[in-house]
Amino acid sequence: MDIDPIGDERGFFARTWCREEFRAFGLSSVVEQSSISFNQKRGTLRGMHYQAAPNEEVKLVRCTRGVIRDIIVDLRAASPTFCRWFAVDLTADNGRMVYVPAGFAHGFQALADQSEVFYQISEPYRLEMARGVRWNDPAFQIEWPISDPILSVRDRSFPDFAGKLERSLLSK
Repeated sequence: MDIDPIGDERGFFARTWCREEFRAFGLSSVVEQSSISFNQKRGTLRGMHYQAAPNEEVKLVRCTRGVIRDIIVDLRAASPTFCRWFAVDLTADNGRMVYVPAGFAHGFQALADQSEVFYQISEPYRLEMARGVRWNDPAFQIEWPISDPILSVRDRSFPDFAGKLERSLLSK
């Protein structure tokens, strides 16, 4: 999503969220929470995160300082894009945003020191519903720009998605 700036000699004004416009495009227009992620070092990778049903999140993500590569992965088993990923570079200068639908895992990698990311989220964060898939899971083959990222212990320890899929199929 790109902003539509209205500019003059002072700079510009741009709307980044409008309930009516989102509804007109069939997008979720609920915002329950806003969050900021500050990333001290280039190479920091956060992801791939999602919340389990019934608390699946929709997110609108912007980079307000620095540069990030934002990536989403479709985890909806019935979707024609199941297990496919999409990437976009978000910068403070380009003002672009990513809409992350429910049922997608989300992550990003900072491509500059001191990068900051702003989220608008449709559901309150619930620790007990927080889930993730591994950033380098072979099921997705995500192409990250920096191959040796800075990761949290939690993000490094997510299990293979194929294993999760097999367990869920066996439980049915």
